[in-house]
Amino acid sequence: IRETAGAAPAVGLRERHVRADVRNAPNPEARLKAWRFLLGWAVECDLVEANVAASVKLERRQTDGHLAWTADHLAAYRARWPIGTAPRLAMELLYWTAARRDDAVRLGPGHVGSDGLLAYRQRKTGRHAYVPWDCALPPYAAHCAEDREHLRAALAARQDLHMTYLATAQGRARSGNGLGNLISASAEAAGFDRSAHGLRKSRAVALAEGGATPHQIGAWTGHASLSEVQHYTRESDRRRAVMGTPEERESANTPGRSAKSAEK
Repeated sequence: IRETAGAAPAVGLRERHVRADVRNAPNPEARLKAWRFLLGWAVECDLVEANVAASVKLERRQTDGHLAWTADHLAAYRARWPIGTAPRLAMELLYWTAARRDDAVRLGPGHVGSDGLLAYRQRKTGRHAYVPWDCALPPYAAHCAEDREHLRAALAARQDLHMTYLATAQGRARSGNGLGNLISASAEAAGFDRSAHGLRKSRAVALAEGGATPHQIGAWTGHASLSEVQHYTRESDRRRAVMGTPEERESANTPGRSAKSAEK
């Protein structure tokens, strides 16, 4: 702050000065905390009459929230954390189910029904979510079959079987925050910055790219409002208008497939 303000007298400091400095700082939140601490001390020492930083509020910045993982992120993570490691199992379960952290730590074999669906009630919304586990995949998720195989391999590599899939080696259940920290730290070790919630977004994106409707995505992810998932389908509709569905792209890139389709 001293380097930025130079030798300006503290008595002339006004709220607008603090607001402008905070707005231009690399870390606005940390900068505002520093201003409040500094001026709070100055008030106690009778150097200024009031802590003008106390009424300054951070400007809300428009963000996309937790960023979705890309195919490159998934590949880098899988290369860094092989089958048999806890970070790999945690990622694959979160990615396939699109479960929130607090729900993922509770999932276990008991949630899989005889119909081959993994079904659970979400803590946040109370709504049920239904994930294809052992049953056939719906057409819009057919291109995701390899993701399910990754999860199956990770589950098969567990040394100890417990009531929940993500239990620690000692059989203790993980906390949602602990799972989130595990994913973030493991992603950083793999060379990128992504969160557990980003995997939930990635699954919604993958389903939308396969042609899933908002209702179908919501049934899998458990989103409470269709409006929450409609932006995934809108974006994917635009992409499909140019690129086609995953199945169409695969057909176009497979020798002989296009000709056979044309003959039909």
